[in-house]
Amino acid sequence: MAINPTNKLVWLVKTIHQAGKIPFKEIQQKWRDNEEMSGGVELPRRTFNNWLFAIWDMFGLDIQCEKFGDFPYYIANEEDMRNGSIENWLLNSYSVTNSLVSSRAIKDKIILEEVPSCLKYLDDIIDAIRKCRMIHIGYKRYGETEVKQHYLMPLCVRLFHQRWYMVGKIWANGVTGIFSLDRITSFRFSSHTFDYPEDFFADEYFKGCYGVIVADDVAVEKVVIKSTAYQAHYLRDLPFSPTQVETECNAEYSLFEMRIRPTYDFIQQLLWNGETIEVLEPKWLRTEMKRRIKEMLKRYR
Repeated sequence: MAINPTNKLVWLVKTIHQAGKIPFKEIQQKWRDNEEMSGGVELPRRTFNNWLFAIWDMFGLDIQCEKFGDFPYYIANEEDMRNGSIENWLLNSYSVTNSLVSSRAIKDKIILEEVPSCLKYLDDIIDAIRKCRMIHIGYKRYGETEVKQHYLMPLCVRLFHQRWYMVGKIWANGVTGIFSLDRITSFRFSSHTFDYPEDFFADEYFKGCYGVIVADDVAVEKVVIKSTAYQAHYLRDLPFSPTQVETECNAEYSLFEMRIRPTYDFIQQLLWNGETIEVLEPKWLRTEMKRRIKEMLKRYR
């Protein structure tokens, strides 16, 4: 089975990243040792150099060579591998693909999580965004029996908790809404195009949001939570927000502060952590947590 050329680029990034710094001769040896990837074919210097340019174009990673010693290669902007860009998402996705491709012999020992949105309409929606084409969709919200038809301009897509979402501006009323791809029942392109709004920026649209709920009536504010010392490990690895900082740490608990919109999905995530966390600020959010916990308790009496 032929290996996707992009997977080879990812292999090279992972090899250099894991080593920190590594000379070309060692890269060649690792390439030869990985018969699944190399197919027994040598890695020429010219091909290697071409891959470095391709890695910069596709993933925005700058691989440099030190001009002394055994001339090792390293990733000059390694911090970019930790951001939430599409390049980093692609890198991670292809990295997982490489691992799975090389593990087909033990596929019965690898359990994956299904993405319910599938990818049925994702390619078409991305194509519509790229070409600024209007689209027609049938959409059925949870709790509703009727499928509603929408004519809209697609503005961006977002992946959150294994679901793909589209932000679209409805032509009839000018309202910008969020649509889950797994709730779309029908899709077709319009013959009309639109001018992409100059004042719409996806990052700004979701600024301060925990997930995909954008509530103008919920302001971004400082939230302080207290976590058990054990749960703090998870919060450090999977923070609620890019603004999250740990302000206190001891053997019993940790305090975390962040600037975020305390919307419904954020509150649900706080509740998911159960007794391991406690909201300290703001006061209204602490009160709301108490109310919801009391309602939960009623169901178990």
